[in-house]
Amino acid sequence: MSDNYLLNLYNKTLKLPAGRKLFSLVFSRKAPYFGTISPVITELRPNYCEVKFKKRKGVENHIQTVHVIAICNALECAMGAMAESSVPKHLRWIPKGMSVNYTAKATSDITAVAEARPEDWKPGDLPVTVKAMRDDGTVVVEGTINLWISEKPAKG
Repeated sequence: MSDNYLLNLYNKTLKLPAGRKLFSLVFSRKAPYFGTISPVITELRPNYCEVKFKKRKGVENHIQTVHVIAICNALECAMGAMAESSVPKHLRWIPKGMSVNYTAKATSDITAVAEARPEDWKPGDLPVTVKAMRDDGTVVVEGTINLWISEKPAKG
């Protein structure tokens, strides 16, 4: 068992019926805006997270493709779960910015992925690679979410 609370919760909920959906609901309560896309965290491990959400009217734009802001929401959800399940106990993180490129129309359900390298978890800037794909594997958005990593303040 991991010493990371989020990974432990994820692994416990996987043993339950609809465990991924249950975990995703709990995680979305931490940052309620994530709930607007009804994400399902389908894979979570240190330095990697995959989130899926369905193309539906509530996330579409005027041309009936998935709105890029909904996709960015999924990318930030994936980054947040990845970061929280990866950050060493003596460090903390906060997002500083997001830079994305729109590379294709988002015409189907979306899979969003966030990845970091284990050796990059140290104080300073940490660029997290993010991408979102259609069902056919075509990348529709790719970019970087920049995190600021710092030491946790001493308790006392």
